[in-house]
Order: sequence, then structure tokens, then C-alpha cells
Amino acid sequence: MADIKITILVDNPDSWIKPYVIELINLLKKKGYPVSLIQHYREIKPGDIAIFLSCNRIVPKKILSLNKHNLILHESAVPEGKGWSPLTWQILEGKNKIPISLFEADEKVDSGQIYFQDTMIFDGSELLEEIHDIQGRKTIDLCLKFIDSYPEVVGKAQEGAETFYPRRYPENSEIDVNQSIAELFNTFRVADNDRYPIFFNHKGYKYILKIEKVGKSK
Repeated sequence: MADIKITILVDNPDSWIKPYVIELINLLKKKGYPVSLIQHYREIKPGDIAIFLSCNRIVPKKILSLNKHNLILHESAVPEGKGWSPLTWQILEGKNKIPISLFEADEKVDSGQIYFQDTMIFDGSELLEEIHDIQGRKTIDLCLKFIDSYPEVVGKAQEGAETFYPRRYPENSEIDVNQSIAELFNTFRVADNDRYPIFFNHKGYKYILKIEKVGKSK
């Protein structure tokens, strides 16, 4: 059904997800879907599907009413793991099988009907760029699945107890010099070498550490 109107909002111009959004848009255009990319919710116009990816602003109800569906992706099995940076927190918990959910945006944060869920599989060696690649590929897959199934998509209400992850800040990248690299490895995996690198304080000074994967060990 290529005549549906699709809008994708990414309101963070520096987001890692931008290349995957461009790939998604190109795939949709090849299928004949009219799709537009915008950077602020004020640019949303009446249509069929609005997709919100890597968005920092809460979208008002009157804006949500402009489209038949407003879609959000969240890296947890909602209602568990709502809140901020769920993928990062779960990797820090040592998880290598992490759910990703596509659901309807609602006035209450992360509470809308679930349409599709999948699982991201990690082997525990991935650093941030590789983690984002797996996340980005699943994001593309779930968005295409919804659009290709539209309008026969049926959602289901979220069930169970809610849990929430807190927002992460640069200070969350601080490590304890008394812990081993093995103990700290998941913290290194989710660190951004440029924006929030690993750091520690020692003997009155602050030190920064950066990590890079250079290939398999011999």
C-alpha cells in the first residue's frame, strides 16, 4: 500500500542513528512509499504514520493526533525497562539477549500498544559502534515490518509491572581503579570515546581512557 504518507522525526542532529534513518528512507522510497525526514515535531503534518527515532522532546497530544499512528522503538520488553538508555543499562547488567519493541506513542511515556517485538543478540565483545549497528538494523527491520503490514497491523496492550531506567550522565563513565579490566569491560563497551569517554580520578588527577577493537587476538 504505497500511497500511505510517512514522516520520520529525528530531533537530535548529532544522533548515531542518522545513517540508519537514511537507509530506511531509501528502502521505503524504493518500495514507492512517500516519506519525509524532519528535525522538529512542529514540522509534522497530517498523514498516516509518524516514526520517532532518537528523539529528546516529548511530542504534544495535538501533534500526535495529526497521524493515524505514531511509532516509537524502545530497547526493552516494555513495560519492563522503560526510561532512558535501556540498551546501555542492560549491557551493563551483563545481558546479551536484549528485546526491542515497536509500539504506539501515547500521552503517558512508553505506554502505548505494542505492535512488534524482536531480540538483539550480542556476543559480549561488541563496542559501541557495533552495538549501534545491531540496534540500527533491528530498528530498520521493525519499521519496515510495520509499514509493509499496514493497515492490517494489530497491537496489544502492555501487560505487567513497569520498571524504569534512569537517565545517564557523563559521570556514569567513571570507573574504579581498583576493579579489573574484565570487571569493567561492559562499561568500556558502552562508552563513547568522544562524547563521554571512560575516566578515573587518581592521585589528584583525572585521566581519560579510550577503547578500540583492532581485530581478533592471535
